[in-house]
Amino acid sequence: MKGFTMHLSGVRSRFWRLVLAVLVGWMSLGLPQSALNAQDEGRPAVRDDIGRLGVEGNASEVRKPQESFLAWMIRASGIFGFLIMLVAFAMIAIIMMISLQLRRDNYLPSSFIEDFEQQLQAKDYQGAYESAKGSDSFIGRILAAGMGRLSRGYDEAVEQMQQVGEDETMSMEHKIGYLALIGSIAPMLGLLGTVQGMVMAFQVIANSTTSPKPSELADGIATALFTTLEGLVVAIPAIVFYSLYKNRLARFLMECGFVADNLMKNFQNIGKPAAPATVNRSGGGSPTAVPAAPHFH
Repeated sequence: MKGFTMHLSGVRSRFWRLVLAVLVGWMSLGLPQSALNAQDEGRPAVRDDIGRLGVEGNASEVRKPQESFLAWMIRASGIFGFLIMLVAFAMIAIIMMISLQLRRDNYLPSSFIEDFEQQLQAKDYQGAYESAKGSDSFIGRILAAGMGRLSRGYDEAVEQMQQVGEDETMSMEHKIGYLALIGSIAPMLGLLGTVQGMVMAFQVIANSTTSPKPSELADGIATALFTTLEGLVVAIPAIVFYSLYKNRLARFLMECGFVADNLMKNFQNIGKPAAPATVNRSGGGSPTAVPAAPHFH
């Protein structure tokens, strides 16, 4: 009986030692390392644990998901960035349209000029008129307009050519002028975005009871800078292409005017009254009369 009692007491003592070991192990795993270090060094563990939580909180703020630069730019640009994007699409469409129209083949096609000169040399005025009327070029339209008025006189034919040329020139200048308009509107839209961004930044400062963080001011400053950048990116190429197209149009018009004047000089004496007959004492024939103006249909 005594041996059994001693054995039972030994089992109990081992059991309690095992429970104590488990408790110590669980506590060592559950407590933070800073608490254990503080206990070893004899310092309170509560302050270290609070400091650790503060550091983890700051680290979680730093490790927040980062958006891409493109997404940031689109979000910061806002409504004014969207308007600038629409203006940019319009600018690209106008540039492509004018580049297709403002070509030498559309103003001075060499094949048409050669055929027209050959028909004039062959006195085929009707064929020359039909060639000019069927041409889609600038010089073909003004030549057809002038030849259609030759029956009323050379001066009126030249006047009609000038009128048609001015109408065609005004139409193209209006298209090119849209680029100048875009070059003026895009920076203004960017300036509106700049003002909006600065207002947003100052609003954050005004509503903050303490000194605002840079991240809180970043949205307003980004709006101000991105819209300014986008407006300039659209305005600069618009102004450049406006100047290039305007100079190219002026050069084509000057060349067309020079060529058209030289071609129409072939009709300068047509339609003028014949010179009065003079007596030829040597017995020669009568003077040659100038041919009448041809009638083009």
